[in-house]
Amino acid sequence: MPPRIAVLNGPNLNLLGEREPEIYGRTSLADIERMTKERARVLGVECTWIQTNHEGELVEAIQGLKGQADGAVINAAAFTHTSLAVRDALLAVRVPFVEVHLSNIFGREPERRRSLLADLAVGVVTGFGADSYRLGLEGLVSRLKSR
Repeated sequence: MPPRIAVLNGPNLNLLGEREPEIYGRTSLADIERMTKERARVLGVECTWIQTNHEGELVEAIQGLKGQADGAVINAAAFTHTSLAVRDALLAVRVPFVEVHLSNIFGREPERRRSLLADLAVGVVTGFGADSYRLGLEGLVSRLKSR
């Protein structure tokens, strides 16, 4: 059975391509999903994808990973910096994940420089635009296959 990877996306990412393109680029989330799923296919892994603007829905998606996914790529967006609920869900399910961000959060406003998730992640990819997803997926798959 091929490894199963879930890609979870938080608030406002559905606006990619039109929202602050000078920060987030002009690539839509649908385009990133298509590219990521194609890369997953080449890597021989199954890939599911969700995006939600609601914290509780993201928490439920994380809770649903247990027994259903071997790993996750997570762009929690603003919840990265604010949500203990998302952090607690990740602690509870103990599914290895890579945290990804389109922009370099460490070069942004002070409130965006702190991640409540990074210390739980197997890795963090930040600042490579749409390529952050590909890099995160490749790193996660490599980690899972080396176990």
